[in-house]
Amino acid sequence: MSDAGATQLSITRQLSFCAGHRLLRHEGKCAFFHGHNYKVDVEVAPRAGGAVLDDVGRIVDFSVIKRRLLGWIDEHWDHGFIVSAEDENGIAALSVVEPNKMFVLPYNPTAENMARYLLEAVAPEVLGDLPVVVQRIVVWETDTSCASATR
Repeated sequence: MSDAGATQLSITRQLSFCAGHRLLRHEGKCAFFHGHNYKVDVEVAPRAGGAVLDDVGRIVDFSVIKRRLLGWIDEHWDHGFIVSAEDENGIAALSVVEPNKMFVLPYNPTAENMARYLLEAVAPEVLGDLPVVVQRIVVWETDTSCASATR
């Protein structure tokens, strides 16, 4: 077998969820409440200095990524509304709806900001004890449009 140091390995797990949002200051129809069938690609690689593969030959089992990260997404975002912390009117409107599932993001809920939030805030929380580092998160807002955040 060739030198293992020359080959860089990573895996990607795709997750799906549905959520609504609106974009503050948007110049078009995305200023209105609407929803998407999102897909999220999560790419992980072995943590520096750690073993590249486990005894089975994996970086980490795909099901672990799914259970932990999709578990967070299901609890906080799936079938809810993601709104900006600046969107006082949207927060007030959603607050009167019963039942209510709303996640207040620190910034406008664009695909770019959702990818950044998953990479910087969520992934370290739910995957931080694994022997991997999340290298990249891609949020697909539609089948043809996505944004990525890379470490």
